[in-house]
Amino acid sequence: MLEFANALVFMLLGAMLFFPSVVAPVVFTSLPEAQAGAFLRSMFPRYYAFMIALSLIAALLFLVVSDESAYQAAIVCLLVGVSTLWVRQWLMPRINTARDAQLAGDTEAGRRFDRDHKLSVGINLLQLVLLVGIQFV
Repeated sequence: MLEFANALVFMLLGAMLFFPSVVAPVVFTSLPEAQAGAFLRSMFPRYYAFMIALSLIAALLFLVVSDESAYQAAIVCLLVGVSTLWVRQWLMPRINTARDAQLAGDTEAGRRFDRDHKLSVGINLLQLVLLVGIQFV
């Protein structure tokens, strides 16, 4: 059980590293800006759903193991899943709305987009650090 939970966390870490470091840059260098944005906008809900599913399944599996470190790992995975759900359902729509308004010429919306996008990146980085922490510390 523990090995499978750890494997899910490694899969999650791999996806979290692969998407922003490989997929997004290739999309923006291969497609015109409008098409790249539309493509990534359609990918992010799937990316977040994948993260939510893997982290919550891993949390449940860690809970099955009667071990203090497994409980800590379960809490981290649960936090990752819940925070990703919040990003997907609340923050991502705000980012998309602000981006649309920015492209329509609203400079204040551009500031909101930058702030909210940085927040989503910061949350993702914190999630990465927490997940690495339960695997290597």
